[in-house]
Amino acid sequence: MPKRLIKRYLPDYHTLREHRHLRFLGTRLHDPNLWHLNRRSVAGAMGIGIFIAFIPVPAQMLLSAIAAVWLRVNLALAVAMAWITNPITMPPIFYVDYKVGSWLLGQPAQPLPFHFSMEWVMQEIQQLWQPFLVGSVVVGMALGMVAYIAVRLLWRIAVLRRRRRDTARRALRNGQPLG
Repeated sequence: MPKRLIKRYLPDYHTLREHRHLRFLGTRLHDPNLWHLNRRSVAGAMGIGIFIAFIPVPAQMLLSAIAAVWLRVNLALAVAMAWITNPITMPPIFYVDYKVGSWLLGQPAQPLPFHFSMEWVMQEIQQLWQPFLVGSVVVGMALGMVAYIAVRLLWRIAVLRRRRRDTARRALRNGQPLG
């Protein structure tokens, strides 16, 4: 069942409630909806976390936490999803964001000779920020919605399978024929 799998990897909610960077949320962290693992809460957390992960802003985990509290979805999962963009995955994700943004704005994608220096970043960002930002928002929204729908659908399938299995077991236990 998805709930058991997710619970295995999430931190304890007592630990998160006492985290020093989340204390400003106060009593809102005591809302039980932030800690439930149900279809609505998990799907919402996945959608929010993935959307924010694709937006190129600092403090993505903090933004995910604020959004999760505001929308009352699973806090730990929303924060964990913000780590999709990490130092290893960031370059390919941001490159795809830029390509999508260039395509949407009808601009030809610039070939990017890469020289890792602050001067290079400042020079290139002046030319690339619009397609990059548009691509980031569009890709983030699209993948966030796909994650939300996929979790809702997969969770529903898992529940229906478990119900069928339990009904079959009950029928066998009672000596009733299947079908």
